[in-house]
This record gives sequence, C-alpha cells and structure tokens, in this order.
Amino acid sequence: MKNLVEFIGKSLASHPEEVVVDVREKGRELVYTLYAAPDDMGRLIGKGGRIANAIRTVVKASAIKSGVQVHVEIEERQA
Repeated sequence: MKNLVEFIGKSLASHPEEVVVDVREKGRELVYTLYAAPDDMGRLIGKGGRIANAIRTVVKASAIKSGVQVHVEIEERQA
C-alpha cells in the first residue's frame, strides 16, 4: 500500500525525488502521510481537492482487498 501511495505521488509531482511517504498506525486504521515539495502541493491536491480525493479513493479501494482501513494525508515537506 505504501508503494501505491508513493507511486501516485511521484507520478504527479514535478519534484518526485522529494516525495516521501510515512505510515503510522492510529487505532485500527493505517494513516499514510504523503510529504511533497511546496511547489507540488497544488498538483497533489488539485482544484477543490479533486486529485487528493481521487488518491484517497484509489488507496481505499486497494485497501478493501486487504481488509484494512486507511486514511491518506497530504502535507508539505519541511526542509
């Protein structure tokens, strides 16, 4: 699942080398945090959050087969 989030993030970013995915467990849910360069935030979120919602939908659909609940957050990577 982490590879999927990382692949999507790197595919959309103009600075793919700065894309990092962190995974943490929060109760019964896995939280994937996608960190990207400040310049790429608009590309990953999209107008009205459409791209971010699409990323979340794809990851959640993939997680259903694994029987895991997931949540995807997108944050700016700090230097």
